[in-house]
Amino acid sequence: MTDTTAPEGTEADTDTLTRLEQEGEIAADYLEGLLDIADLDGDIDMDVEADRAAVSVISEGSSRDLQKLVGRDGEVLEALQELTRLAVHRETGDRSRLMLDIAGFRARKREELAELGAKAAQEAESSGEAVKLRPMTPFERKVVHDAVKAAGLRSESEGEEPQRCVVVLP
Repeated sequence: MTDTTAPEGTEADTDTLTRLEQEGEIAADYLEGLLDIADLDGDIDMDVEADRAAVSVISEGSSRDLQKLVGRDGEVLEALQELTRLAVHRETGDRSRLMLDIAGFRARKREELAELGAKAAQEAESSGEAVKLRPMTPFERKVVHDAVKAAGLRSESEGEEPQRCVVVLP
């Protein structure tokens, strides 16, 4: 008799991947409609990263027009991400953790924040004292927490939104 069952976890992993790909498709459709309404050019790239759908709006030419969708310090991008998550929720009935990037803003921000987290970890380790960073968005705090963890230290968030910040512990 031959065992034809799939290895444990494979079916659940496939279901999760399918669900995240569906979130990406719904988000892409929503964003394409938004780009059409705003008369902006942009290509949409979908992926699955760290157990969440990731959708990027990129431009082959000048990304100057797309900067309007990023706004100052990513404020418009954050709002568009929430609207896109709501569009996904409306279609699926499930809460989405989708990440949206426009014109590479989040990718650049992620690099800067990872460097900030690593430097804060070095400072905390060498001084033996906690290092408190400036207030950040949830996305920014997550990147810093990951960088601190990669450096072998602990960090925690403290305060209330919008003044919530990361504290790196020695």
